[in-house]
Amino acid sequence: MENEVATEPQPAADLSVLLINLLKGVLYRDGDARLWGALLNLQARVRDYMTVLNLELVLDEAEGYAFLKSRPDPGDDDPAPRLPRLVARRPLSFQVSLLLALLRRKLAEFDAGGGDTRLVLSRDDIAELLRVFLPDGPNEAKLLDQVEGIINKVSDLGFLHKLKPGSGNASSVLAHYEVRRILKAFVDAQWLAELDERLAGYQTQLLKTNDVEPKP
Repeated sequence: MENEVATEPQPAADLSVLLINLLKGVLYRDGDARLWGALLNLQARVRDYMTVLNLELVLDEAEGYAFLKSRPDPGDDDPAPRLPRLVARRPLSFQVSLLLALLRRKLAEFDAGGGDTRLVLSRDDIAELLRVFLPDGPNEAKLLDQVEGIINKVSDLGFLHKLKPGSGNASSVLAHYEVRRILKAFVDAQWLAELDERLAGYQTQLLKTNDVEPKP
């Protein structure tokens, strides 16, 4: 009688933990190396499970992130039913959209330099990016409060990660933020190529919102 070699099944616990974490938000390679390794091994099963929920897995091994997004809705001539979205769409304010655009351009410039893989900016660095597109005001503290609010909203979306003092380049008491590379998945190359035109549109809209005439 020939000996049969049984294949060892993947632990169900690992799969459950993966599914739960992905449903809660973005999974990063540098956040949990063991969970990331399990995802690489189990990604086919994860995709199968998520298809049932009308979701698809976006996995970028090079950049080290994974997340779930809703599958595209069927076309008008497709008889397939339109399923409800498990991942809700959230409209973004002009200020948040503006900062995302500026951070995406900054990330592209940073990558072109071929240096470190982590782009870290201080709160003042981010304020300088925004300052050009915000109307002039006499109160610097009010401007920084506004910038802080925009940064917090972008951080809540997962595109900025506030570093602890002494972590990486965040050695001073000033707040530092890592620009999450997942931003590249939401702002593609074609969008980036049209960035200057988009930024001009953002600036015009912001000036109108604040009832400020454009500078000559």
